[in-house]
Amino acid sequence: MTPGARLAAAIEVLDRVLAGAPAEQALLRWSRASRFAGSGDRAAVRDLVFDALRQRDSLAALGGALSGRGLVLGTLRALGEDPARLFTGEGHAPAPLSEAERAATAPCILPDDLPDWLRPLWQASLGPAAAEVAHAMRARAPVWLRVNIARGAPDAAAAALAAEGIATEVSPLLPSALRVTEGERRLSRSVAYRDGLVELQDLSAQLASAVPTLSPGARVLDYCAGGGGKSLALAAREPAARIFAHDALAQRMADLPARAARAGAAIQLMPRPKGAFELVVTDVPCSGSGTWRRNPDAKWRLTPAALAELLELQARILDAAAPRVAPGGHLAYMTCSVLADENDRQIETFLHRIPGFALRDRRLWTPLEASDGFFLALLQRQP
Repeated sequence: MTPGARLAAAIEVLDRVLAGAPAEQALLRWSRASRFAGSGDRAAVRDLVFDALRQRDSLAALGGALSGRGLVLGTLRALGEDPARLFTGEGHAPAPLSEAERAATAPCILPDDLPDWLRPLWQASLGPAAAEVAHAMRARAPVWLRVNIARGAPDAAAAALAAEGIATEVSPLLPSALRVTEGERRLSRSVAYRDGLVELQDLSAQLASAVPTLSPGARVLDYCAGGGGKSLALAAREPAARIFAHDALAQRMADLPARAARAGAAIQLMPRPKGAFELVVTDVPCSGSGTWRRNPDAKWRLTPAALAELLELQARILDAAAPRVAPGGHLAYMTCSVLADENDRQIETFLHRIPGFALRDRRLWTPLEASDGFFLALLQRQP
């Protein structure tokens, strides 16, 4: 595909997203209808679409319209490129610029790329850092790997990846976390990944998983296990701990046995949790506001009603998980959100609602300190 054809494809996909289709669904539909597109073309179109969605409102202002065409025009202008050079109408390129498009000028102040209804919550949650975090959410997120220290040391993992053309840097916050700086598209085919030496996991989630104390023989319940990222991280930290994984929708854990086998981790699926546990982890469904760099269309799809439903679900999960905590044990509440309603306020209301728990630790990571936005509250049950 020519550069102009890639722009036209991105415009087509963005128009579908703006009409209500999820971004991944719109990209898949375009890909299936465009058998001529190679892997490089698909990656380029995907990058164009996701970059545009991260900065939707500001790029629309630069491009003169909240449309696929306007967003792509805005993208080129933000990069300092002349859109007329690629908007030629030739070889599947977008149609030439209209007189109005040529005459469009950028506004003095660009939008902050937050939904209007969410802005007060965002500012109240993040305080003086609100604007800087919102700006950080407009950039691409880095790719992070968790070294499976049960399989090998971080330097050995970095060397193995480098041998396959994948360059990494060690996080100053966590020695077992590697940031990929080059060759990320080779990861899924690498020997280090295939053999369970590394796993894809964001730095913030790794930092949260490193906080709870683990001891040999401890019973640990990952109550909202999903794909099992937290289970695997905890198993790597303390191989002698007894890790159990549960999810309300068991099919979400379908890949966990294979992932655990690859990592050499003993993780038992538990459809119906029984007994008490020294640690119960609840990585609850949330707005995902901390991960909007990775899932930018989720920012624009979130509504006040959807957020209210999530808050109710989070409270129900906490209430269901709390009885599973052994006396003296810990309940780790996690979200990939930066919104106080889902984080501190959720914990405050839980502590008023359920007696016998006390807050022992509280962390909030944002892209300014780590990578994704992530929240952890570590609660202890009275002995």
